Amino acid sequence: MIVSEAHLEGEVRNGPVIVAVANQKGGVGKTTTVINLAACLAASEKLTLIIDLDPQCNATSGIACESQEEPSLLDLLLDPAAHPQPLPHPTIPRLEILTGCPDLVGGEKLLSEMPDPAHCVRRILEGLSHNEKKYDFVFLDCPPALNLITLNALSSATHLLVPVQAEYFALEGLTDILESFEFARQNTNQNLQLLGLLLTMVDSRTNLSVEVENELRRHYGDKVFKTTIPRNVRLSEAPSHGLPIILYDIWSRGAKAYMELTKEILNNGA
Repeated sequence: MIVSEAHLEGEVRNGPVIVAVANQKGGVGKTTTVINLAACLAASEKLTLIIDLDPQCNATSGIACESQEEPSLLDLLLDPAAHPQPLPHPTIPRLEILTGCPDLVGGEKLLSEMPDPAHCVRRILEGLSHNEKKYDFVFLDCPPALNLITLNALSSATHLLVPVQAEYFALEGLTDILESFEFARQNTNQNLQLLGLLLTMVDSRTNLSVEVENELRRHYGDKVFKTTIPRNVRLSEAPSHGLPIILYDIWSRGAKAYMELTKEILNNGA
């Protein structure tokens, strides 16, 4: 089983479920998953925070927020004493974000010079304890690279979610992120768990999508979510309007898929 319902409920009581959403391959639906899963959880009355660790800041723009100038996310990563102040989403109650920072592109060298450089994100999470709000879920939107920022996310998370595009080359790259997962478990975060592998951009009309799904399930079994995310025009359009899919078109196949994924995570597929 991916994660038991009881375990997730326990995580929420004792602290947030912190989900690093990572894949070193770009264009696999990573940020789309962060935005829409977070929005669905917020709609399910779970106080949810997004931390946009990708210098492209797509999670920030995808929900119509602007990057905070002071303190920026890079400032927070470099200053252990800083108190993060997440922004509430303008229209979705219980959804907040620490906005992305383009300066993270050149910030990795600065992070590498920090004491305990693999735990800069963890210090931000600890800084949230000054905030009276008790988050149920925190999503770490990682850059499309296995770099120090991604290692930070894996070192700070309780769980890893890996989006996998339904194409052949996506399977080849999966080994690398799972090796990074094991590295983090052995060296920086022994409690890290695999939340699951999520098939994205699935087109069940094509033989390729069907073959990739069958291959993934054959190799990884119940580590693969039962829910798959379809290739869907409305889902692709939503970020350009600064909206999660449940606000842009709740009747679309993309919205239904992310609502189903939310249920699967909360109820363990029951």
